[in-house]
Amino acid sequence: MRYLASLLFIGLSGISAASLAAEFRSVGPSPIIMYDTPTFHGIKKYVAPAGMPLEVIFTQGAWCRVRDASGEFTWVESKDLVTRRNLVVKATNARIRVAPEEASTMLFSADKHVLLEMAEPPAGAWVKVKHRDGQTGFVRISEVWGL
Repeated sequence: MRYLASLLFIGLSGISAASLAAEFRSVGPSPIIMYDTPTFHGIKKYVAPAGMPLEVIFTQGAWCRVRDASGEFTWVESKDLVTRRNLVVKATNARIRVAPEEASTMLFSADKHVLLEMAEPPAGAWVKVKHRDGQTGFVRISEVWGL
């Protein structure tokens, strides 16, 4: 048993943090159907709205196994996903600020489930976001899902 544990440790020690990073994409400009299997003959689970962020678990042919913000796993056609990164507010009331610091002036707040476009990659505990009305600011990464 100790031998197997050592082999597992040696094998995993070569995996970098970057290779373990999650891959996120967003639903394209039109709503899409989420399926329980990678085929159109599967059960239709729900319709995902345009812009919804999804974590890509793996790709099988023309299909992607994805996880949504609620944790549900489904299948979507790969062609229906775009690389633009959107985030969904998971806090009851996320505060978007002028600068990436708590003492910074609040620009606006966003309710739970509001979509925000990621304007820049995260820096520390903050990420720069853009609201659909054009306002940009910084939100704590702990208040959004899709990173």
